Amino acid sequence: MTPAINLAKKKKVTHTVHQYEHDPRAESYGLEAVTLLGQDPEKVFKTLLFCLNGEAKNLAVAVIPVDKKLNLKMAAKAAKSKKAEMADPTIAQKVTGYVVGGISPLGQKKALPTFIHISAKEHDQICVSAGKRGLEIELAPDDLASLTRAQFMELAV
Repeated sequence: MTPAINLAKKKKVTHTVHQYEHDPRAESYGLEAVTLLGQDPEKVFKTLLFCLNGEAKNLAVAVIPVDKKLNLKMAAKAAKSKKAEMADPTIAQKVTGYVVGGISPLGQKKALPTFIHISAKEHDQICVSAGKRGLEIELAPDDLASLTRAQFMELAV
């Protein structure tokens, strides 16, 4: 079990865990999950960390569809900051307790401001990383928002 799955269980959130054999040569962790789980790419979301105003340890979380690219201007606006840039992967791993490619928005070591792409609201269920490469958790977008204290925002184009 991962902290993400444990949190969903503890809060009695309806969820499904999907597991697949991760290929270390995969170019995109998210698209690998889509392919191997036979999911719609619009329903599988990736977790990205970004830093605010050039401060490497001032982090926030974006949860966006795997087939989209994070718009850093939109991310900065969502976080009420002047500037956003992608977080250093080493710092992201330290702060969340998860490895890159397996970072879950759920059960992170430190609660960070979290923003979920508005398109998640179009689906009954979405998948996000469950905290390990090759492990996804499927749950209602509102449950994800509740567990992470997230806001739904436009984050990608």
